[in-house]
Amino acid sequence: MSKSDDREINWLDMEIEEDDPTASERKRDHIELAFQSQVSKNMLDSRFYYEPLLSAHPKENSWPLFSFLGKKIKTPMWVSSMTGGTEMARTINHNLARACGEFGMGMGLGSCRSLLFSDETLVDFDVRHLIGEDNPFYANLGIAQIEQLQSSGQTDKIRILIEKLKADGLIVHVNPLQEWLQPEGDRFEKPPVETITRLLDQLDLPIIVKEVGQGMGIESLRALLKLPLAAIEFAANGGTNFAKLELLRSDPEKHQLFEKLALVGHSAEEMMLMTNRLIVELGNDLNCRQIIISGGIKNFLDGYYLIESVNLTAVYGQASAFLKHARADYQSLYKYISTQIRGLELAKAYLKCKV
Repeated sequence: MSKSDDREINWLDMEIEEDDPTASERKRDHIELAFQSQVSKNMLDSRFYYEPLLSAHPKENSWPLFSFLGKKIKTPMWVSSMTGGTEMARTINHNLARACGEFGMGMGLGSCRSLLFSDETLVDFDVRHLIGEDNPFYANLGIAQIEQLQSSGQTDKIRILIEKLKADGLIVHVNPLQEWLQPEGDRFEKPPVETITRLLDQLDLPIIVKEVGQGMGIESLRALLKLPLAAIEFAANGGTNFAKLELLRSDPEKHQLFEKLALVGHSAEEMMLMTNRLIVELGNDLNCRQIIISGGIKNFLDGYYLIESVNLTAVYGQASAFLKHARADYQSLYKYISTQIRGLELAKAYLKCKV
């Protein structure tokens, strides 16, 4: 190489440095961090094909609007039902509802049992004005309360509850193990599917059915998919497990005796595969066509994989991750959700699911 060539290259380097003043610092970072950035084969996420050639970088707010629970929503995320009737419920629910209104998401309240007979805690749950009319918003009662209201001829209290909250419908949580292990737990007199079927006949309201952290097996899913439900929420094992939670509240002897019960159940991925199988098996008997996939979803890649892989319209739900940020100031929650959405947009642009 001649000296003139060398001078030309140096001149080009200087020109690049002037155009990009961060270049030299970036190169130093690359050298210093290279050895910390090694990824071994067994660390790879094998759920996706990575396709780097087929899309430009996604623009912000590029996730397409889609219909879910009769509304057009912007984001395939769902605030899964959490606590109600506690000192922090007002802050948590109001922060979450504000975020749902801002980002175009759906929300399920925690148990609204206290509102069936008193308005003392209504302010904790009264968030329709924050979430807005354009996003799905659902009240929540346990299957035990539904059974009791049916037995006493007070089912109309559910309609009054929905009207009080200006909610779109009702989530019914089915939790036999939690109730059995809870020191103050109720006992079911009938199989929950009978109570749910009767409720559908009694109330002309959209109804979602969910578990509470252990998921459901194939026959329970089959029974629910045959009903005209608005949606099914998995609430699979892998996230907050209320059977385990109640064991932690119980005496040591009971804890030791029943602790293995907290380990039964189904993961969200297993339930997704069972659902896809049942869609084919049920054919024209399939009546529920919307799914909220929740339970053990730690990040946007988990959520993206599951909603793209299930063969029904789906969103993914989180509880504990939202709860963590909703208890703090609103900006913490805002930052968390906006980061998740950008991750979803990036995943949609470059990742194809291996199903």
